[in-house]
Amino acid sequence: MDTRPATDRLDMPVPTELRLRRQSRVLEVAFGPDEQYALPFEFLRVHSPSAEVKGHGPGQETLVLGKQTVGIREIEPVGQYAVRLVFDDGHDSGLYSWKYLRELGRDQATLWQGYLTRVATAARG
Repeated sequence: MDTRPATDRLDMPVPTELRLRRQSRVLEVAFGPDEQYALPFEFLRVHSPSAEVKGHGPGQETLVLGKQTVGIREIEPVGQYAVRLVFDDGHDSGLYSWKYLRELGRDQATLWQGYLTRVATAARG
């Protein structure tokens, strides 16, 4: 039995489906019939929640480049709250909580545009 207050449980989304599409390089995540996301592997890799990518605080993020063809070898469940994505480039230290996957889905367009802007700025030097 879950003894957390109902408000805490409502804040924790739980996917109804996770589907790995290796050929199209997409992780499909559904939080019910009206909330479905197709998250490209490259997007997931460059937005890894790991300290290696996110750093340990604001301004410490690492710009991850060259992941256009990255694959996901495995999805490992972590308790009842997250998955670890094992990428074929060896990266496996990020835990993608259900909440974070939902945020990535909801904010995908904005996050991706921000990433592309950072890449273009880095290219200009």
